[in-house]
Amino acid sequence: MFISRRGALLAAVFSAGLSFGGPASAESLADAIALAYQTNPTLQAQRASLRALDETIVQARSGWRPGLSASASGQYTETRTPRQLADLNGDGIPETSVGGIDEGNSGAASLTLTQPVWTGGRVGAAVSAARAEVLAGQENLRRIEAEVLGGVIVAYVDVRRDQEAVRIRQDNVQVLGRQLEETDARFEVGEITRTDVAQAQARLAAAEAQLRSAEAQLAISRASYAAIVGQNPGSLDSEPPLAAVLPATVDQAYEAAERNNPQLRQARYNAQAAEARVAAARAERMPNLSLTGSLGWNGLADPFEPSDYSRNVTGRATLTVPIFTGGLNNSRVRAARERETASELAVEQARRTALQNVTQAWSQLLAARANIGSTDVQVRAARIAAEGVRQEQQVGLRTTIDVLNAEQELRAAELAQISARRDEYVAAASVLAAVGRLDAANLAPQLDIYAC
Repeated sequence: MFISRRGALLAAVFSAGLSFGGPASAESLADAIALAYQTNPTLQAQRASLRALDETIVQARSGWRPGLSASASGQYTETRTPRQLADLNGDGIPETSVGGIDEGNSGAASLTLTQPVWTGGRVGAAVSAARAEVLAGQENLRRIEAEVLGGVIVAYVDVRRDQEAVRIRQDNVQVLGRQLEETDARFEVGEITRTDVAQAQARLAAAEAQLRSAEAQLAISRASYAAIVGQNPGSLDSEPPLAAVLPATVDQAYEAAERNNPQLRQARYNAQAAEARVAAARAERMPNLSLTGSLGWNGLADPFEPSDYSRNVTGRATLTVPIFTGGLNNSRVRAARERETASELAVEQARRTALQNVTQAWSQLLAARANIGSTDVQVRAARIAAEGVRQEQQVGLRTTIDVLNAEQELRAAELAQISARRDEYVAAASVLAAVGRLDAANLAPQLDIYAC
């Protein structure tokens, strides 16, 4: 398993420099989300933890149910008496007493049935607390799911961004290579100086170094993708729009976060569990009534004769009333109340954090959208300027350094454009996470959703 995983990650590195045509079937964001949703170890581990938490309800309910136990025992005894000198007949002459070995055995079996009748509210409070904790666990699973799916989205758009960055860097190297060839040709005929050639060579060398760095970054992004999704990225489709699940306004985002933010809902359920724990602590002051019935048999184990066994039937009602516990119960009640207060304050803190996350994510989304518009204009203008500078160079109005600078500005604008689009999509995903909508049901509707 370790070797295959290491091989997969190495494949992500060595395939980074290959062409981006990829396999015949393209991979969509929904495909990546579905694979991560089904195989991501972090998500799988959280589901296992939730299933274990579900069992606490069954365990709490067992306090209402009868308990039946059976027991059986066998006993063998051996008593050895040594020989001793003693006056056995009173004639003043000691005689030797007769020693020997006495053996015995016995067997017993019993069935005991115990039924709680009244627990003073202990079991009911325990069940209520367990239910609230399970609901809190479900919200924690939603939080982990949002984190994993958010990681998938970031890894997906990072790979697409870095693939575009490598393509832009490759185009830049090709353009600067042709520019160097033209510069060499013009130098040979005496139109330009050695300085122009050196400038072109320096820009080409820098572009090649930038291409190597872009390929390294792509390899890193591919490895991150493989780690969270479970396989190396192939040919990735464009990201689907998120507008359908995004709130229309920031006010709607605040309202959605109040209702559906998983951290806030988890804090509320934790507060309910703390309230139930207070009731359970108070119930320890109440009496407890239970009924016990037992059926037993006693006799010789050897020889075993069932008909010779005696039988006894016992019924017992037990009422336990706590009278003095040295302050233990009162202390537990006070501690439970303080934990309840802390959990209520945690709800307010979670609410503030949720609203803060909405504000930050929404602001980042607006800024990214503005950047997209600005970079689109920048790319169009830089493309026109680069083409114009090249044409003006042909008629002697521009120098080689002007052409090189124009090409550099164009590539910088294109890189800024793809980064702005990546940032806008990640910001939109952050808004969905803050309002509790970043889940598989919204991002991959065709997927079979895990039933809590």
